[in-house]
Amino acid sequence: MAPVEVQKILNIVPQLVGIPYMRIWSSYDKEADVLYLNFKKPSHADDSELTGDDIIIRYEKGEVVGITILNASKRGITA
Repeated sequence: MAPVEVQKILNIVPQLVGIPYMRIWSSYDKEADVLYLNFKKPSHADDSELTGDDIIIRYEKGEVVGITILNASKRGITA
């Protein structure tokens, strides 16, 4: 892994440790520009909510089990 990639990961560490979930699985679909974050495996969402800023919050029995972020690369996060 190149040093620049390591630094990008290190830059998000403070945000990651502040998230109230012990485990996070992620997947990015570059073609669709969608980032999937899952907090439970397996998760079987039975409800979802589309927010005004193109984020889908997925629920299972009232508990947040994942977030889908549309237009992820356009969120303004830089290295």
